[in-house]
This record gives sequence, C-alpha cells and structure tokens, in this order.
Amino acid sequence: MPQHTHAQTRICPDCSGFAAVAIATGLRLSDGTRHTVPVTCPTCHGTGTVLRLLATAGARTA
Repeated sequence: MPQHTHAQTRICPDCSGFAAVAIATGLRLSDGTRHTVPVTCPTCHGTGTVLRLLATAGARTA
C-alpha cells in the first residue's frame, strides 16, 4: 500500500490560492491596452499558501 504524505502548507484562507491579480484601472494607454495594477495578497505575500499552523489557527478563531 502506498504511504501518503500530507503537504506542510495550506491554501491561504484570505485569497483562496489566487495570490496575485491584475486589476484594471479603467484607463487606456496610448497603444489601446488597459492600464492594470498588480496586487498581491498581504496575508501570504503572493505565494497562495500559508503554513498549516497559521491556516488552522485562523479557522479556530473565526
């Protein structure tokens, strides 16, 4: 039987793993493309994962 190893990290509860996004400002540049602003999750710092201890601690207090 195979032995399963569990990951030491968990998906960030704040961004659900979508840690980096580009938000359109509504402005258009001279070449016709939209001006975007890159934004990263402040909780996981753009990685999409947090340590298991932090993920379970947040779930217990919420």
